[in-house]
Amino acid sequence: MRLSLYQASQRVKAAHARFSLWAVEAEEERVSGLNRVRLFSAEKDPAGKMESVLYRQLPQQTATLLNLQPQGSKEAEAFVKAFLKRSMPQKSDEDIQDHLTRKAVVLEHLHKRRRRQKKRKGKGFSAKQRREMKLFDIKPEHQRYEIFVPLHELWEQYIRELCNGLRPEAQPQMIQAKLLKADLHGALITVTKSKCPSYVGITGIVLQEMKHVFKIITREDKMKVIPKLNNVFSLEIDGFISYIYGSKIQFRASERSAKKFKGRGTIDL
Repeated sequence: MRLSLYQASQRVKAAHARFSLWAVEAEEERVSGLNRVRLFSAEKDPAGKMESVLYRQLPQQTATLLNLQPQGSKEAEAFVKAFLKRSMPQKSDEDIQDHLTRKAVVLEHLHKRRRRQKKRKGKGFSAKQRREMKLFDIKPEHQRYEIFVPLHELWEQYIRELCNGLRPEAQPQMIQAKLLKADLHGALITVTKSKCPSYVGITGIVLQEMKHVFKIITREDKMKVIPKLNNVFSLEIDGFISYIYGSKIQFRASERSAKKFKGRGTIDL
């Protein structure tokens, strides 16, 4: 495996520093008789011992092992400065000297910070495009009441959890307020009052709620579009019957969930 001049110089410098430190520590250990290694740092080394260790001549035994020609301290210092000058050409001599004196220099394996790319959100269809593509239309073969009975059962479970089980001691005003903000998809509704007599008595499961109309499926497997305006709807679940004035809930389902409704004494159609 071939090494570039840059990689070879890095390895030589690292080996030089490691073996020089090892030699100094071994010598101190023999003199003091203590089985420990003394570490030097720039902050605790006012006398410049670390610098002398770094540029100390490589021991002959180590140089022979690495097949290197040992250099003196001046040659080693000149090599390090020249190497850093080549590695960091954008730095001035003063900056390089400051790096050698105060900071640790990373010579290899420098990881560049990756810029986080912002994820682009896909552009969705507009409401007009959805209508043109008939995404809201239910196919005739799917317009069967029995298909949506499980949806109604899920809605009943959702309302029980929302109203804490619909206990007999629960306050009707509290349940009514929660039903006004609840999702009505899957609810079984009945038109109880209307200015148009033909709507009265129609019962079905809500399949789609729009701003002004309900789309429901009746037990006769017929799709009906019932306007909210001028109609009163009733909901029954676990014996609790709630009446909703359609004229007061002419909002989209998402808007209605955040709407604050005020209690009124009498409401006309």
